[in-house]
Parts: sequence; structure tokens; C-alpha cells
Amino acid sequence: MDTRCLFAYPLAVALAASPFVMRAQTAKTIHGDNGITLPPPPVAAVHAVTDDYFGTKVEDPYRWLEDAKSPQTRAWIAEENAYTQKYLDQLKDLPQVEHGLTALLRVETYSMPELRGGKYFFKKQLPDENQGSIYVRGGWSGTDRRLIDAAKLSADENTNVSIRDISDSGNLLVYEVRQGGNDEGSIHVLNVRTGQELPDVLPPARYFGLSLSPGNNGLYYSKFTHQGSNVWFHKFGAPAGADQKIFGGDYRGQHLGELDLVGASVSDNHHWLVIGIQHGVPATSQDILLRDLRKPDAPLMRLVYGVKAHLRMTSAGDRFFLLTDYQAANSRIVEAFPGKDASAWKTIVPEGKDVIDSFSIVGGRMFVSRLHDVKTETTIYTLDGKQSGTLNYPGIGAGTVVYGRPGQTDGFYSFQSFTIPPTIYRYNTRTGQSTVFAQPKVPFDSSQYEVKQVFYTSKDGTRMPMFIAGKKGLKQDGQGRLLMTGYGGFDLPMLPEWNPEYAWWMQQGGFFALPNLRGGNEYGEAWHKAAMFANKQNVFDDFYSAAEYLIANRYTSPRHFAIRGRSNGGLLMGAAMTQRPDLFGAIWCGYPLLDMLRYQYFEFGRLWTTEYGSSQSRKDLAYLFRYSPYQNVHKGGQYPAIMFFTGDNDTRVDPMNARKMTALMQASNGGDRPILLHYSVKGGHSAGVSMAQLVSDYADEMSFLWNETSGK
Repeated sequence: MDTRCLFAYPLAVALAASPFVMRAQTAKTIHGDNGITLPPPPVAAVHAVTDDYFGTKVEDPYRWLEDAKSPQTRAWIAEENAYTQKYLDQLKDLPQVEHGLTALLRVETYSMPELRGGKYFFKKQLPDENQGSIYVRGGWSGTDRRLIDAAKLSADENTNVSIRDISDSGNLLVYEVRQGGNDEGSIHVLNVRTGQELPDVLPPARYFGLSLSPGNNGLYYSKFTHQGSNVWFHKFGAPAGADQKIFGGDYRGQHLGELDLVGASVSDNHHWLVIGIQHGVPATSQDILLRDLRKPDAPLMRLVYGVKAHLRMTSAGDRFFLLTDYQAANSRIVEAFPGKDASAWKTIVPEGKDVIDSFSIVGGRMFVSRLHDVKTETTIYTLDGKQSGTLNYPGIGAGTVVYGRPGQTDGFYSFQSFTIPPTIYRYNTRTGQSTVFAQPKVPFDSSQYEVKQVFYTSKDGTRMPMFIAGKKGLKQDGQGRLLMTGYGGFDLPMLPEWNPEYAWWMQQGGFFALPNLRGGNEYGEAWHKAAMFANKQNVFDDFYSAAEYLIANRYTSPRHFAIRGRSNGGLLMGAAMTQRPDLFGAIWCGYPLLDMLRYQYFEFGRLWTTEYGSSQSRKDLAYLFRYSPYQNVHKGGQYPAIMFFTGDNDTRVDPMNARKMTALMQASNGGDRPILLHYSVKGGHSAGVSMAQLVSDYADEMSFLWNETSGK
């Protein structure tokens, strides 16, 4: 059956045809490549719970594993981790893999600098450090001074920091502290001159917007809760309980709930409080409201309201510019005017054949980045839309626009590729000159590798781009190991960016491939919509067609084919293992969405119903059930080697997905390849664990994938 027609597929037929099973673990020896053997995996007890979906009963055998804190779940996690460790202990090359990844990861790295009051603020991490710290440099040639030492914030060094705002004078620093991979963080304020912390601390939460107020007497911030987001003002010196609510709840008869994400910021010239309302993830529509901070008790006024489109805003003085796909599928840049509707917008940079990916304003210049077949090209304009130059990048890769402030002469941009580590450049808007600010000394000889782009045809005839990278002169004899990743969702383009894991894989002589699946923004909103809701199967078909192209062109063969993905990409991995296990030899499935009938009840899940749909809708249920990995595990299926990876600190995609899927896959596996759960008690969805932990996790992942694609 054509899975692109699921809306018309009767629900009762879809459920009756399901391969979903419950059964006890088969006692058999498990065999990995290179002589690895394991006993049968731990047995997860079956305590079936029956759900009623519009009159059809569906059983869930491992509902009890949704409770992360129960003694039974914790005991099972401990058994699974011990079982995975038995596998890892047999990987003879694991120390060498860890050594190679250590060399690629433990290098001096910098974040993009921010210039305030003649001082540069940035994060820097030294090769022997487990976390990056916040520094300030007094002028371009000044000495770096450490302001916040992340290593001193926790004993295990799994606490990380980030810059949230800096005063114009450079005398106040607002920064966030997060534990491990948590999405939640606490907000702190440092007096840069004295080195003293202000007593004002905002407790751990998801802060979607945060800015110092004009005069630096407090903070405007937006805080997310599952009941809805609100904008607050905290006055320095006042207790947190006395914070003033600025916006939230209801606005002009419209109730703002969990699906309405509210952000807040103060404009660069301090004249305006900007409140952005994003309806859904990704947004189905966005509103922007303004308050004139020069006038006491000024009412909110509309800049954008009720427009069904994606928006990104920046300002220069009292002018407001939007990057939007409103009446422009590939996006355009317009000037919007307070109090006027979209009919008054003035086009500054019109839509073209390539999608506009991002823009910025620095030094009175507008930098506009487009994706030309997924490769970055940046054009420079005046604020009236006249082209005045281009930003030249050193090859095929992913470059950023120039970041900085509208009134500053200097800004910063970066460039990277699969074979080129990220380099940060200072850009002078008057002379057009670029100067290297930071370039990591990574032991990777880029000249020995090549990146090329090919095009292949997906199942429905769509032309698809794909990047392939590897050492120059590699044979295409079907025997090479190949690692492929993908994402395909949430309007996010997958660009040719540096990744130490992929670099390590290529150093060993393997190919790396990245197909640009539908669901991202590589070719505009139409490319995204082609993979939403009932069209989600397109993402999976795009991925399988990429695999078939690589096999047909003898880059690899199924036994030597490794794939990896995380989050929405973890859902892709779940679909691959249940729909096309014949194509792949090993799968790493990280922080994944896997139970698509229940994902919306956990953590951030409900926010993604605007991308996937929900089993609470009869219309959506049929197509969700057809591809949901947890409901499509086959009894006796012959599966590739699989490692599920998640952790307790994932507060975005609930780890219950990986727990339940591991139990079901292990119980249903008709083959003898290893199915493992790597469950971290410190890691989470967001970056932030210590470098030591990161190296260890990456080494486990790469060792598993490399070993299980040896074919021995």
C-alpha cells in the first residue's frame, strides 16, 4: 500500500494489520561482529495496558517503563547498562577509538565573540578542560581574562555556562548555568569590574527570552511552563516573588497556552521591548508585539499579528526588518511598521530561486544568506536593498552571516565543512576585510579529503541532494564502511558542518553521507510541508532511496552500512530499523521519539503535534500508527545491530521512548545481532556534559558502529 495515502486508509484495517506483538524473550546467544558474543539480554516483564483508540483496542506491554523513578524501572536500567557494558568490554579497539576522538575533540575552541564597551566576550575551552568558561578580552589584542570558571560549578564538571546578555558598557554579564544536558537553566548576573555576583538569581527553568532593561536596573525575561509562557520583569535587588508580569495568559481575547511560545528581548537601541509569540513548533504563525520603553506605561502595539507565516526579526535603530515566507515560498526580507498590517510591508530583498536562510545587520549593512543546493552563499546589501558585495567563504560548506550590532563596524562570522573545522573570522564592514579570530588546531589534514554533492531520485520521483565525504581516492567496491545520518523535520536544514565523529570515521577510511531529506528548509517551506503529518513517510522513503543509491553505486553494502540519528533523527532511525532493516548493518538511535501514539503526553511532546499530529485525532492516528516504530516491531524480525542511547537528563524527548523500544526489540528479535541500551544518568538532549563524558559516549557509539559493520 502507498503510505502517502493514509488519510483514506480505514483505521480498523490499519490496526488489524499491525505486526505489533508481545512475547517473552527468546533465550539465544547474541553475536556481534569480530567474535563478540553475549548472553540473551535482560528480560523486561510484560504488564500489558490496553488503550482504546476510537473503538479499537491496542496493547502496550511495557507501559510500566514510562515511570523513570520506579524501583522496577531503575533496576531494569541497571541491568541494561550492565549488559551493554559486557558488549563494550569485548571491543578490543575501544581504547584506540577513544584516543582518536580525544585528539579531535580536545582542542582549544571559542564561541562567536560579542563586542561591548570595547571588550570582547566569548566562551573558550582549553584542550585539557571538561567545560568551556566565559572570558573577556580588553580590545582586539588584549589578554583573555576568565570571568566564569565552569569547572568550579560542580564536582563532576557536568555543569555548563552560556552568555545570555551583556550591558553596553560591558560591566554587567548575564549568564545561564545548566546541569548536564538539561534544557532548564538558572540565570545569574556578574559585575564584570568587581568580579562580584549580584544576589539576583532566577531559578532553573526554560527561558526563551532574556534582556537587560534600559538603565540596567533589571531583567526582562520569558519563562516557559506547560500552562503557558509569560513575560516578566525582575528588578535588581527585589525578591524573585515580586517580579512583575508584563505579558501572558490572554491577549485581546486570544488565550495563550502551552503551544504558544513567548519570547522577549530589548531592541539594540533600548527603545523597544519586543515580544514574539510562536504558535506551535515549528510555528504555524507568529505574532510580534512592541512596547515603547521610553514612555511609562506605554501600551503594547502590533508589529505583526495574525500572519500565517514564518518570521525572524531584527532591528536597526527604530526600523524593523523581517525574514519571512509570507507570500514568498523561498522567503524575502521586508521592513515592517508598528501599528500597520502586512499590506504595508516594504520589500527590501525580494524572493529568489534560492531560499533565504538567515540575515543580520551589522555596521549599517545587511547580510543575507541563501542556500544554493544546500551550500551557503551570502550577499551584502544596504538597508534599502541595494546589493553592495558578497561574503566569500573558503569552499563548499556552511557559513554564517556576520553577527554583531547595527552600529558597530566589526562583526564576526564562521565557516566550516565536513572536512574543515569551524573557523571564526572578524569582518570589518567598512573595508570588507576578514581576519581570523579563532581557528582550532585539529589533527585532521583537510587536504587529504574531499566533499562532493550528488543528486538521486526518491521513491515518488523527487530529486534529492546528498553530500558524500571521504578520503581522496577511496575505492567504490561495495566493501567500504559508510556512515549516514539524517533528520528531515521541523523546518531545519542539514548543512555540511564539521563533526568530530564523522571526521574520525573518515580518518579510518570510511565514507560519510548526508542526504537532505524533505522536512527541512533546504528548498523552502514547500520542502518542509512535504514531510509533515501524513507526509512523514516521505522522509523515510527519501532516506531509504539515499541508501539504495549508495549501495547501487558501490560506496558500501548493507553489511557495512551504519546509520545514526538523534531526536527527530532518532525517529528516522526507528523507522529504518522497523521498515527497512535489510538495508543496514548497524544503527545508533539517540534521544529518540519512538512511541508516536503517546509521545505528546511527555515533556515537550505536545508542542510537536503541529509537526506530527496526535493519536488523539482519528484522522492522525491512522498514519501515525502506520509508521510509529514502537507499534511496528515484528515478531521474529531480523534486525541490524542496534544501540539506543538516552539519559535521565533528557527533559525534551522523554527517555521512556528508548526504554520501551529497547525492551520490545529485545523480546521480538528473531536474529542474533546485539540490541543494546546505553543509558546515561548524567546526559541529556542539550549539549553540556563534560568533555570527558562526551569523549566516552562518542567512543562507545563509534566503536559500536565501526565494529558492527566489519562483516567479520
